Amino acid sequence: MAKQRPTVPEPIVDRLRSICAGLPAVHEEQAWTGVRWVTGKQTFAHIVQISDGWPPAYCRAAGTDGPASVLTFQSSGDELYALGNVGQPFFRPPWRPGIVAMLVHDATHWDEVQELLTESFCLLASKRLVERVNRP
Repeated sequence: MAKQRPTVPEPIVDRLRSICAGLPAVHEEQAWTGVRWVTGKQTFAHIVQISDGWPPAYCRAAGTDGPASVLTFQSSGDELYALGNVGQPFFRPPWRPGIVAMLVHDATHWDEVQELLTESFCLLASKRLVERVNRP
């Protein structure tokens, strides 16, 4: 019998859903694990739950066997460099250029998450959609 994949706590998904719903032409979908938000065919935000050493790539990148909620998003330039070097709650997973991850927990600054996800969206969305975004 296959082990059930861990689910992200619903309050975290709800907060992210609220942020992403404010962006144009975004849809939410179940990912291979966790939940992701997509513009066009590009994932600009993905939340995954680490539990009991699974998923292993996330455990290695985050340095924990869990439980932990990990949000990944795109960044670039100086912000990518800064986030990749500031330390916890941020880290750089090795599987995609420009990707940043952060551990989401009770002390998460949701205004910062909104800014980061808006920028991630703007990096991946069409120019027509980016023009419709009110950046925080």
